[in-house]
Amino acid sequence: MMKIGVISDTHLPSVTKQFKDLVNDRFADCQMVVHAGDFTSPEVYYYLNEMTSGNLIAVCGNMDPLELRNFLPEKRIFEVMGVKIGLIHGWGAPYDLEERIKGVFHADRVQCIIYGHSHNGANHKRGEILFFNPGSPTDRYYAKVNSIGYLSIQGGEIKGEIVPIAPLKI
Repeated sequence: MMKIGVISDTHLPSVTKQFKDLVNDRFADCQMVVHAGDFTSPEVYYYLNEMTSGNLIAVCGNMDPLELRNFLPEKRIFEVMGVKIGLIHGWGAPYDLEERIKGVFHADRVQCIIYGHSHNGANHKRGEILFFNPGSPTDRYYAKVNSIGYLSIQGGEIKGEIVPIAPLKI
């Protein structure tokens, strides 16, 4: 089985002790970490990449600075243990976000779409596609619950879990 830690919308101006503790405590047993954008600080990206020994897959979000946008794509497709996964941050109002991002991947035949932007967790299937949003570990305004997520892959199947956490201070 492959366990993937998933995080998005960290919106941190720098790496904090709380963030380090979160990464060390919650992602220590993960073989890979995925960030769905809105780091807002290059320092957070570089820290995560270092802590995962380069096993970080990420996209830029609408709030990320040019330094990150210069090398992080807006959309990624990757495969883990035979499961094809799409990764995107998202944009615009939350009411039809999943429909919009589904359109971006319509020809890619992905089994899962990881996204962020709404700051609220999502873990459900629409047709054959698992839509997975880990929520935000920091947002105190739009997030109903602060959270991170895990994806597990085994035997060509992918399953998600949203994990509520105490909000990180910005």
